[in-house]
Amino acid sequence: MEGNSQASGADDKVPAYSWYALGVLVLIYVLNFVDRQILSILANDIKADLHVDDAYLGFLYGTAFAIFYALFGIPLGKLADSWKRVRLMSAGLALWSVMTAFSGLARNSLMLTSARIGVGVGEATASPAAYSLISDWFPARLRGTALAIYSSGLYFGGGISLLIGGSIVEAWNRAYPHGGPLGLAGWQAAFIAVGLPGLALALWVLTLREPVRGAIDGLPTPEDPAPFCGFRDELVQIIPPFTFIGAAARGIGALAINIAAAVGFALAAILLTKWVPAGEGKFVAAVSDQWLFLAIGYYAVFSWASALRSRDKPTFRLTWGSPAFMTTIMGYGLVAFMAYASAFFAAPYGEVTFSIPKTEIGWLLGAPAAVAGFVGVIIGGRVADYLFARHPSGRLYVVMFGLIAPLPVMWTIYTTNSVTVFFICASLAQFLAASALGAAAATSQSLVLPRMRGVATATFFLATTLVGLALGPFTAGWISTAHGGDISLGVRSVFWAAPVGFLCLVAAIRLVPEAARNALVHAQAAGEPA
Repeated sequence: MEGNSQASGADDKVPAYSWYALGVLVLIYVLNFVDRQILSILANDIKADLHVDDAYLGFLYGTAFAIFYALFGIPLGKLADSWKRVRLMSAGLALWSVMTAFSGLARNSLMLTSARIGVGVGEATASPAAYSLISDWFPARLRGTALAIYSSGLYFGGGISLLIGGSIVEAWNRAYPHGGPLGLAGWQAAFIAVGLPGLALALWVLTLREPVRGAIDGLPTPEDPAPFCGFRDELVQIIPPFTFIGAAARGIGALAINIAAAVGFALAAILLTKWVPAGEGKFVAAVSDQWLFLAIGYYAVFSWASALRSRDKPTFRLTWGSPAFMTTIMGYGLVAFMAYASAFFAAPYGEVTFSIPKTEIGWLLGAPAAVAGFVGVIIGGRVADYLFARHPSGRLYVVMFGLIAPLPVMWTIYTTNSVTVFFICASLAQFLAASALGAAAATSQSLVLPRMRGVATATFFLATTLVGLALGPFTAGWISTAHGGDISLGVRSVFWAAPVGFLCLVAAIRLVPEAARNALVHAQAAGEPA
């Protein structure tokens, strides 16, 4: 699909406004990851104040956020396919900014978990809308580059969050060693300080112009006259217990399968809670919450995918029903599984192991890693587009590189006795892992029709979140807590995912060319407009 538009629009000039709009989207994504990643530099303070452990922090950073980010990403992805994407991004940005600030008012782990869930719901609006907008602002030949530039906000945001968070905490604690106004500690002040500016940015986002959906590919799509109907239908299909209503509407057989799936996931959560070693106290709570949240998340996704198969067969066939699409997103999901665990625990590990002050971590870990991640994702995107022009699976070789190349570097981060080597390897790991993101995203977008891009993006991020973010940091934190707080062992324990990711990407490289050629044919056969 993508190759045809690439050939026809090879010499088209991209308007300056598209680059300006992309810059605004990058700024949104920077704030997105500042609000998400700042938890890393605050981790040790939160552990001390709220009396929690690494398992809880992995759960808080990963699962509590990821499950709701993923679940709401699906109906919000549908809304991005039918409503004004600019308005959707603005509303989501306002919500996650408020919830980030609310994190600063948390007095216990329950309040902090609730706020983290709210951040996940708000941030779920960003990438479905952004990916869809970028695909309508840039031609296929530059889409990988544009998506890579957008994705660079991940690394800038994650990097500067350490600098901003560390600086605020240390300044606050110096000024108020016994607690500041409202009894706030430094980590609480940091959450509030990074959350409130998002409200101003939300107003700026509203000034962006909405592009015509699909026009740049020669497939202009008229506006949906009832955009919220699809959103409502998606909510009913994915949010328990309303999922039973959605299943019943498809027939008694569908309802029976849905109930069986709910029982199966619930039993799995109970058995995992019983069988998986969990120690004592809050460690037990973090582990049991982990399996409960995962059971809810995986059941909800099962319900939604079953409904999608019944209601929108063309979209299902080009996403869940496509081995090429699934192996692509699972391969990248396992890149994220390792990268999220390593990135999150680097700051608390360095602070404890090398006795590094928070501000120094911000300057020497956060800032260089941000630059390295930005350079990596841009170079990765350009190389991916170069290889794609020569082979339909070319982008996937970049994803493969991003899976394998960081492994020895990440291992060194958590085993070296040299603080200099620690800092250098942390930046290098960011550079190498970052190269995969734009390539994986562009590949997934190339396998669907314009009207499906929002749902395809949400599905792509299911792998990133439910496989990468929900499992990677928690697994590392769980192993760490089970072995007396050994973060090094915890992070290194997640590297088993590399061989599985390798097999997924080998399969994707073989499958993607045929899937890309046949995508439009399959859609037309199912009644899709050409």
